[in-house]
Amino acid sequence: MRLASPLTRALVLLFAGALALPAWAAPASPTPGPAPASQPVDWRDQVLYFAMLDRFADGDATNNDQNAGVFDPADGSKYSGGDLRGITQRLDYIEGLGVTGLWITPPVANQWWDAEARFSGYHGYWASDFSAVDAHYGTLGDYVALGRALDGRGMTLVQDIVVNHMGNFFAYDDWRAGDATHTWRRTRGSRPMDRPTQWPFSQNDPNDPAQRTLSVYHWTPPVRDYTDKVQELTFQMAGLDDLDTSSPVVRRALRKSFGDWITKVGVDGFRVDTAFYVEPEFFPDFLHADDPEAPGVLRVAAAQGNPRFHLFGEGFGIDKPFEDVQMRKIDAYQRVEGGIPAMIQFPMYGTFGDVFARGHAPAELAWRIERTLAVHADPWRMPTFIDNHDVDRFLAGAGEPALKQALLAMLTLPGIPVLYYGTEQGFRGQRDAMFAAGFGSGGRDHFDPTHPLYRAIAAMVQLRRAHPALSRARPEILAADGAGPGVIAWAMQGDAEAASTDGDRLMVMLNTAEDRRLLDLDGLPAGARLVPLLALDGDGPVLQASAEGRVLGELPARAGGVWRVEPAPRSAQSVPEPEASTRPTLDAVPAVVHGDLVLTGTLPPGRDGTLVVDGDLRRAQRLIADAEGRWRETVPTDDFIDPKATHRVVVLAGDGLASPGHTFRVERDWALLAEATDPAGDDAGPEGRYRYPTDPSYADGASMDLRGMRVFGSGGALAIELAMGEVLDSWNPANGFDHVAFSVFLSLPGRTDGATAMPGQNAVLPDGRRWQVRLRTHGWSNAAFTAEGASADRDGTPLVPGARITVDRARRVVRLEFPAAALGHPTDLQGLVVHATTWDWDGGWRGLSPEGGGHTMGGGDGARDPRWMDAMTVRLP
Repeated sequence: MRLASPLTRALVLLFAGALALPAWAAPASPTPGPAPASQPVDWRDQVLYFAMLDRFADGDATNNDQNAGVFDPADGSKYSGGDLRGITQRLDYIEGLGVTGLWITPPVANQWWDAEARFSGYHGYWASDFSAVDAHYGTLGDYVALGRALDGRGMTLVQDIVVNHMGNFFAYDDWRAGDATHTWRRTRGSRPMDRPTQWPFSQNDPNDPAQRTLSVYHWTPPVRDYTDKVQELTFQMAGLDDLDTSSPVVRRALRKSFGDWITKVGVDGFRVDTAFYVEPEFFPDFLHADDPEAPGVLRVAAAQGNPRFHLFGEGFGIDKPFEDVQMRKIDAYQRVEGGIPAMIQFPMYGTFGDVFARGHAPAELAWRIERTLAVHADPWRMPTFIDNHDVDRFLAGAGEPALKQALLAMLTLPGIPVLYYGTEQGFRGQRDAMFAAGFGSGGRDHFDPTHPLYRAIAAMVQLRRAHPALSRARPEILAADGAGPGVIAWAMQGDAEAASTDGDRLMVMLNTAEDRRLLDLDGLPAGARLVPLLALDGDGPVLQASAEGRVLGELPARAGGVWRVEPAPRSAQSVPEPEASTRPTLDAVPAVVHGDLVLTGTLPPGRDGTLVVDGDLRRAQRLIADAEGRWRETVPTDDFIDPKATHRVVVLAGDGLASPGHTFRVERDWALLAEATDPAGDDAGPEGRYRYPTDPSYADGASMDLRGMRVFGSGGALAIELAMGEVLDSWNPANGFDHVAFSVFLSLPGRTDGATAMPGQNAVLPDGRRWQVRLRTHGWSNAAFTAEGASADRDGTPLVPGARITVDRARRVVRLEFPAAALGHPTDLQGLVVHATTWDWDGGWRGLSPEGGGHTMGGGDGARDPRWMDAMTVRLP
């Protein structure tokens, strides 16, 4: 896009002298050599490895300490020493996973230290100069060498870029709309510069009329409410200086800056950070502008011989189960003509975690898959992930069997799978380093290609690359249990007529439960054989469909794999169907059940039967018919706490004989067992000296203030209602609340085992109590644990199923419901003790320091002082 007028052009040149010439007016910088050639790729077939530069590998120790006091591998808020040369040296390790491309965090020059936030820019998202490589990461020559090395391996390079903001170089103490100068000030203690060093982004002082007229920034305070569209698009995200991306000057500088990385380094794609906070209309200009001096980046890529350059944006939006609000918001960015071609599938990430880590019903994933196909025109080029640098590690709240299931799902569904560094080594820390000298490494390197997870992932990636149907076909859901963990299965049909697929029909089957589950599939070809191609553990069985095309069998706990469907021999296709009189039957089942469920039916002569609810074979009930072939059985329902969940019951009678399945829902009645109140305003830690972070999004400073607790029971199921001083959802959290993390400890009646330590909180339970079950939950996570293996710094053993969360903002209540299974199916809850605490979470328990800060608690020492703002205990009579 050309500058709007000669006057605008004159202003650009007139004000350029404040710090530096604009990039397009300055002499071209010499490059170490020609950029490596990019090879066109089909992005549907890509598998990306996402590495955080500072935490991956240190290839040049001389660039670690830049004499600014920001290098300290012992401190997670500071630089650890990873760099571009280190990644280049470890490409054999990355390529060994079978991945086809590398995505790196922004390599550009950053603000190194924000003294007010007490955090460094080691992550790369606080730019001071979009056109230069940060000294901590190396040189332009190092970056060119990485690009060449990847190109030589036939691998793609994706660079993370930011167009929404710079670092935190200015702030307002008392912002007033319409007056950009009122209480504006520079951020205190910024290092190594007090403003961006690249023009025009250096023009950030509204007190200078020339800079204010240039209007590079929106001159706004931090976002307080992300549901407010004006704030979302024009206010500062976490205090980072928000660029006016509608400005022709800003747009041209961004095009020039990022286009140069394509020509100099041979970048094959961009991941656009915080795309949600930029107006969708920005992207057609950024991609396609017909400006000879600063063309759109797709024009730059095409001129470099890469017509398939790809961009995908970050839209941090996670939907609740069976909702697609955020999906449609994400899709709107892709629907703008000439706009960003793809967005990251954040709602799918949320569902992966719910289903594989938190025990939600596989039906939620089935629904998400089908809605993905319905809402998005091209989900095959939208990246998918199970964790990344901005969210908890998958293994922070789940075990390795669940992780492998989530990875297999990601690698067999539409999208560009993204593997976050360290996943293949079993990392639990969000941004721990791979190299021995880096933060959280435990003093050793983690580049082990013999690690079981590395080998498992490599096998999955190899299977995906060997069978194009897994990356290009349209999934067809064949089964999905509707209540709690269980079985999900989908088929991927290759097109025999298309060169891009092989014509195979592949089936993916997973059991998300911690025990064996019934496999009950319909709709297969009569007598078809299912031949295993990959099993997550051991050898997958060969399965056979009946003459009706039904497969009955079982999947072991946390089993999963991929099967190829092969047609049956003619002899198998001609096997007659069993007569109706030889089948077990199930009488009418009520649509909605209150209390326990009573069922009746018949069994074939001379046979016993098995009653299976929700595929749970471990709790299946044996059926014995009377003289007339009738049976009657009562099914407990205190595990069925979700009134919206659809349950399924079936009767088996051996030799492949089964009744049709029947569905029902359960609405339990809850009895109040105990309640207590807690004083208002006592949310200041154990000694009353802690302070909330100073960021305005904490509103009235009551989001961690417990005001009361009510405890309910329904058979062996438990519900806890926590009344709060305020319930915030300004960051659009998936769980309905933010700015607080709950840690809830359950001491079960009659138990003397368990742990006293409150993991990660520098504290122990009061009165010498022990806990057996614990829930840790915040706006985007819901993880339950048993006390096995728990300690001061370890959560314990992941527990599935965990708790169901609902929020009533009007009443300021967060409700947590535990099925009886989570508590070991107690006969009653008498004597149970609940201890609830509040704090906050940001990839780990939020920091605590004497002085505090924008996103740091104040008034204590986080290395030793207890991490809870408020706490209360209720004992059931």
